[in-house]
Amino acid sequence: MTDTEPLTRDLQPEGISSSLIRTSDESKTNPSGARRSNDRMAAMEEHPALLPDVLVSELFGQTPPRTVRRNRLARWRSDPLTWLFVGPLLAYLIAFMALPSIAVLISAFRDDAGHFTTQYVQALTQTQYLLGLKNTLTLSFFSALIGAVLGALLAWLALGPGSPGWLRRPLLAFSGVASNFAGIPLALAFLMTLGSTGVVTRLLAGAGFDLSRTGFSLFNVWGLVVVYLYFQIPLMVILIAPALEGLRAEWAEAAENLGASRTVYWRRIGLPIIAPALLACATMLFGNAFATYATPYALTSGTVALLPLQIAAVMTGNVLSEPQMGRAIALLIIVIMLITVALYTYFDRLSSRWRP
Repeated sequence: MTDTEPLTRDLQPEGISSSLIRTSDESKTNPSGARRSNDRMAAMEEHPALLPDVLVSELFGQTPPRTVRRNRLARWRSDPLTWLFVGPLLAYLIAFMALPSIAVLISAFRDDAGHFTTQYVQALTQTQYLLGLKNTLTLSFFSALIGAVLGALLAWLALGPGSPGWLRRPLLAFSGVASNFAGIPLALAFLMTLGSTGVVTRLLAGAGFDLSRTGFSLFNVWGLVVVYLYFQIPLMVILIAPALEGLRAEWAEAAENLGASRTVYWRRIGLPIIAPALLACATMLFGNAFATYATPYALTSGTVALLPLQIAAVMTGNVLSEPQMGRAIALLIIVIMLITVALYTYFDRLSSRWRP
């Protein structure tokens, strides 16, 4: 037994592999191996994720993410109080989301006699439904894009480091109210503000600016984009706030001490960290706009071809009642929403590693 073996044995945590000890042996026998060993140790210290979970726990005092998830799952399964509160929620989701979705899936492929058919799904390729899909995607995409950009900027100015503390609570309170302010009240508010006889329209006309000559109207897709921004921007503020709180002031200070400018900090550190959260929030805004029904119906009365409005048109039978056609359109919306939820889950998982 050499002089270093007792010391090595004492330093080796129980259950940890002997790779670090082999690294030490390499350092003594091979100078180039020593350099490689030092590089490996430096890389592992800089990036603890490269180590096994047990090494992260033992050497750096951090709880491994997988261990945290396993512990939470075990507590969730064994705690009866958790099931007391989560059980009704699961029952609600099954009764009002899962079962209706399954019913829509089955009904979309059945005719009036109950026989299997694909005629209603194939009818989705007709011109009016393709136009409805195009308008809905356009409205959802641009309202989500503009809402995400403006909402993120507003959240950063109001909630970021150095912002006044008194502004946080009022902004979040207003955002919580405005993000749920939709439907007939919102449509009426915009009609009285930017309608043909609205307050702002008259003020602009008195100043010599005719809003109608610019081609702006509340009763088309781009007018609806403006209306949707009223609840999309506050929703973005609420969703992006946790990600902005995850940006630590120490990171900016360390970058500044190393000579990085503010632009370099955001390009190399800030934006890469919050980019997954931004994409997740934008995806949520897209889904929120895609399924909105009350606001466009109250404003346009169905004159703009949108998928949610087309469902109502074929289900209520204003011209021709086709419930199966409405279920086929609903199936298309469900598929798009499932893709949206999958993307949101993926981006949210990427951003969760930086949350405080």
